[in-house]
Amino acid sequence: MAKILIIEDDPKIAQLLQNHLGKYGFEAIITEQFDKIVDIFKEVQPDLVLLDINLPSFDGFYWCRQIRQISTCPILFISARSGEMDQVMALENGGDDFITKPFHYEIVMAKIRSSLRRAYGEYAPKVKERVVQLDGLILYIERMEMVKDGQTVPLTKKEAVLLEMLMKRSPRIVSREAILEKLWDDQNFVDENTLNVNVTRVRKKLQELDIMDSIETVRGAGYRLIPNWEHLS
Repeated sequence: MAKILIIEDDPKIAQLLQNHLGKYGFEAIITEQFDKIVDIFKEVQPDLVLLDINLPSFDGFYWCRQIRQISTCPILFISARSGEMDQVMALENGGDDFITKPFHYEIVMAKIRSSLRRAYGEYAPKVKERVVQLDGLILYIERMEMVKDGQTVPLTKKEAVLLEMLMKRSPRIVSREAILEKLWDDQNFVDENTLNVNVTRVRKKLQELDIMDSIETVRGAGYRLIPNWEHLS
């Protein structure tokens, strides 16, 4: 049973969508906490998201970008805003499709099924999962998880990409410029502290696996990963 998260601030539309999805065997969850979308997403772990644009606090474009930091699950925008620019913005911010209100439920269901098939079913790309291993530390890039001695720690998308770069080049140095270019489209607008924060987060995640002091800061150059955990265990 596919799980679908409905992010819609019109309770009547949200309820109608939930009821209709339920008739077709989907588990539909409605959120009413529009300031905690990412937290709810992490808790629900949906297979697909139906997302309105006009929401309290932040719009759907913002929340789509936030979800894309941690997941590649299909996101379908549903909005009364039917302008071409709105549809372009939806796709540019990480959406997979756009449904204009008022809508026919048959179209909504067809687009949901199509998106689920492309993401998980018969049309999903048959690619081998990318895995990086280094002295017993295993990084599952698409899953955004790292594993050591049977213990699993979840990662954000940026944390997974950063760790992938460090593991692949270990024990060589990865320059700050290379990391910035890989993690952000326009590094000119990235605060100097932002990279430091992401490195600190990866260090803390490694500590959950009892891996200490393995990411070394090389002043004026960048960072390198020293596989010292086998000697410490």
